[in-house]
This record gives sequence, C-alpha cells and structure tokens, in this order.
Amino acid sequence: MRSFDLQAVRRARFSYIISASTLVTLFVIFHLNYFVVENDIVNAVASTPSFFPERLELSLNPTPPVELVVASTSQQNTSWYSKFFPDWGSNIFTVDDQFSPLKIPRNKGHEAMVYLTYIIDRYESLPENILFLHAERFQWHNDNPNYDGVLLLRNFQFPYLQQEGYVNLRCVWTLGCPAAIHPLKDELVEGKVNKQAMGAVFRQAFQELLPEHQVPPDVGVSCCAQFAVTRDTIRRRPRDDYLRFREWLIKTPFPDELSGRFFEHSWHIIFGKEPVHCPSAQDCYCKLYGMCNLQDCTVRGCNSYYVLPPYSTLPKDWPRIGWEGEERPYNDIAPP
Repeated sequence: MRSFDLQAVRRARFSYIISASTLVTLFVIFHLNYFVVENDIVNAVASTPSFFPERLELSLNPTPPVELVVASTSQQNTSWYSKFFPDWGSNIFTVDDQFSPLKIPRNKGHEAMVYLTYIIDRYESLPENILFLHAERFQWHNDNPNYDGVLLLRNFQFPYLQQEGYVNLRCVWTLGCPAAIHPLKDELVEGKVNKQAMGAVFRQAFQELLPEHQVPPDVGVSCCAQFAVTRDTIRRRPRDDYLRFREWLIKTPFPDELSGRFFEHSWHIIFGKEPVHCPSAQDCYCKLYGMCNLQDCTVRGCNSYYVLPPYSTLPKDWPRIGWEGEERPYNDIAPP
C-alpha cells in the first residue's frame, strides 16, 4: 500500500511539473508574439505620413551640415551658390535691400556686420560647418588661376576644417602675411587715420573688444575675410561676446574701411588662432583643397597657381576675356 501511494505521488508531481512547464511556455510564446505584433503596428503607424507628418518632414528635409553666409548687395549676383551647391544651406544677406528676408541692424563695417548677425541669430541652431563668403563667383582674391569661387568650395576639405576649427579660404601669403598690422608701432597722426595708422586703430579696438588678450606686436593673416568655422569653435565664445562686437561696430566712429578691416584681421584671433596665422601655403593647398602636387611652391605660395591681378576689378567678360582683351582658354565647371 505504501509503495502504491509513493508511486501515485511521484506521478502526480510529474504531471504537475509538466502542466506548469506547459503553462509557462504558452505564457512566454503569447507575450513574445504580442510584443512583435505591437512593434510592427508602431512601426507601421510611425511610417505613415498622415499620423506623423513632422517625422516625415524631418527625414525629407534634414538640417544641412554645411551653410553658407554671404554678404551681398542688390547689384551682385549670388545665384551661383544655389546652382553649384544646392545641398548646402544658403544665407544671403542683401545689405542694401530693406525687403531682404535676412536683415542686419545697420549697413556698416562691410561683411563683418553680416557675419556677426548670422552668428548671433543662429547661435543656438548653428550647423556643423559654416563658410563666410563674399557675393560674386569671380573675385580677384579667390585663390586659384581663374579667381573662381566654385573651385574653392568644390575642392574644400571638411575633415581638415573639423580638425582646425577655423581656416582661411586663402592659402597664398600675398597681402596679409607674414604680418600686415603692427599695433604697438603705428600711431595716429594729428587725429587722422592714414596707411600707417591702422595699427593704432587696431590697438584701440583690440583692447576694447578682446581684453582677455595682450595686444600683439604683429598681426598677420591672408586677406580677405573669407573663411570657414565649425559650430564648436564659434560656441567657445558666449553669444554675448558677438553681441558686444556688433554693438561696437554699430557705434564706432571709425569709417567702414577701418572697422571692417579690424575684423578682417581679427577673425582668426576671435576663433582661437595665434595673432600671426600664416600656415605654409604649400601645406594649406594640400590639406584644405586636396591639391598636393602643385609646382613651384614655397611657404608663401605656388607661383604657377595664384598670380596677383593688376586690378581688383576683373574684366567684364572674365574669365573668357583677359586684361588686354585677349581670349583665354577657359572651360566652365559644370553644375552637379
């Protein structure tokens, strides 16, 4: 009798274990299927535009990683930016057009007012890479044989910008390097500003706007206020700094050519470079534009690549017609 009872107990325990295991298995299978179905439903709904139009819009119109900030007048042609670089955000400030969608508080200080206004207005929503530029495609200071802005931007190496934080778009040393301003030597003469007095103007503005720095004895950077900066570099300074710079620009009694020139020769310092910022031109062409095999190069430039033109205004039909009315061998760059 005891043996019979023991076997019955064992059978009962075995049946209980089997039943419990079956229930647990069914429970797990049910919930796994439930979560899979639920996830499929969520994914299907999320991908339906009528339910989430914001998500659809975001996927179709992502914030451009590159934006262009262009200082222009109503007489200048900026259409080439959208033609050749349609995927980059363009911010065209037409400074003499009161109906321009992008406005500045006052048309003063040349491109500096535009650059500062963009930084102030977009400080919290800056893209990763920003290029600050002039309006026209062909400009005498563009650093290539045809003075062509398209070639500059198409060859631009963004990994190098990310490494440096700030880069001047001009590699050649002609005009600005190795030093263009001597703040501790130049003096004002009888209250008038002349060619030798830019150092005094620079010294006065520098002491007011950048008091955390000692006034440098020499300032050198290649002209002419076209450069690229990363978002992180801009944000190393608080927004209040840029507001203070712009307020000075609005109120300063210095004429535009001097107040604007101060910033032209200060952007590199504002963005963390040494007062004399003149990298080797040969190195610059290689790292900034990927042109590592240019000939006849020194630290100052590559003579076969950039030649300072005789005038700052290019001929009317440049680059097909040269300075003496001669035809030039030129094949235009095709847009993408």
